[in-house]
Amino acid sequence: MPLTPLDIHNKEFARGFRGYDEDDVNEFLDQIIKDYETIIREKKELKDQVDQLNEKLNHFSNIETTLNKSILVAQETAEEVKENAKKESKLIIKEAEKNADRIINEALHKSRKIALEVEELKKQAKVFRTRLKMLVEAQLDLLENDDWDNVFDTEIEEMKNKEESNSY
Repeated sequence: MPLTPLDIHNKEFARGFRGYDEDDVNEFLDQIIKDYETIIREKKELKDQVDQLNEKLNHFSNIETTLNKSILVAQETAEEVKENAKKESKLIIKEAEKNADRIINEALHKSRKIALEVEELKKQAKVFRTRLKMLVEAQLDLLENDDWDNVFDTEIEEMKNKEESNSY
């Protein structure tokens, strides 16, 4: 068990025939007591500081552990988000490709339909042109025919005949 300042203060030495000077010994013991008390006080202060520093160290160790866990969770979350984004982008691309294929197929279908309609219209136009040509040619034949002259003559004669018959 370590000595206390009180133990040093109460220590009594046996007196010998030619011993040390009692005042010198007491003065030296008083100085030892003061130094010993200072050392004990410093030791207590240092122990308190060590305890405080250990508390801070534990606190910061806990913070470090929490931060490390948080970083791990954040990294895992980031990886999950990244994977989900990749999956979502693949789905979007697939859907866009399907839509593009559908749009292309619809456009091809419409273009084929329009091409068929154009061909049908060309046929109808050709038929119409042929009929119109035949009609115009028939009309030209009628115009070039001498029957026109006779038509007027016949009409005039018929009118004369009517007039003559009315006058009788």
